[in-house]
Amino acid sequence: MKTRVRKAVFPAAGFGTRFLPATKSIPKEMLSLVDKPIIQYGVEEALAAGCDQIIIVTGRGKSAIEDHFDVSFELETTLERRGKTELLALSRNVSNMVRLSYVRQKEAMGLGHAVLMARDLVGDEPFAVILPDDVIDAQVPCLKQMVDLFEQVQGSILATQVIEGPGISAYGVLDGSPHAGNARVMDVKGLVEKPKPAEAPSKNAIIGRYILTPKIFDLLETTPLGAGGELQLTDGIKGLLQSEKVYGYTFEGTRHDAGDKLGMLKATVDFTLKRDDLGPAFREYLKTLSL
Repeated sequence: MKTRVRKAVFPAAGFGTRFLPATKSIPKEMLSLVDKPIIQYGVEEALAAGCDQIIIVTGRGKSAIEDHFDVSFELETTLERRGKTELLALSRNVSNMVRLSYVRQKEAMGLGHAVLMARDLVGDEPFAVILPDDVIDAQVPCLKQMVDLFEQVQGSILATQVIEGPGISAYGVLDGSPHAGNARVMDVKGLVEKPKPAEAPSKNAIIGRYILTPKIFDLLETTPLGAGGELQLTDGIKGLLQSEKVYGYTFEGTRHDAGDKLGMLKATVDFTLKRDDLGPAFREYLKTLSL
């Protein structure tokens, strides 16, 4: 019987040091992209892909994430009393959009460790992992594209993007061959973490979207700590390759690295220009700049 992806895990326990001092008191996942925190874009993507259970792996100082998706009685009462019905509906939509569960990662020990913390909530079924830093703008949400592929292959899938030049050294890189019948799919045979450009097996970098089978948990339990004394998710996936097929998927859409200051600025411009309420005026403003 074919299985479906119902749960999405969001690792959100990192310190967000690239955005200090802002992230000294605000979780990086709550930094605003136009008028929504970046984690909300990921949650909406998971919902659009058919996931009805969201698991957020948090850490110390991340209570603002829970507050954002919770009911705010004081705010809603005030908005209702003032007759601000549109804003009231906006607030309620956030708190009513999905079932959320939280699990605490007491110590930041890497992406693999964060995923492992969700084991009891995921159970014995395939699940998605979304890194909130990667905001992907696509007509068909990236995770929905991957879920559609999973329904065909019933195996783990890693989102990939072609990275040209020396920038490839910042990513995990896939080694594999084209999958028959679909130019966007790769049959993965290996992964190399942050290779030198000349040693990269391909230009296909792993981006922050995964669909994984539950076997990954057993492998992460027994995988030794890797670079930086952390449990690396890529090391667990290498183990997965020994017994299961793993696929790379080159998604359709534009990926913004919202975990980087320049990436966040670019995303803000792009998302603002797409807005009917802000785009025209913002476009006129940009024309006045002497660049």
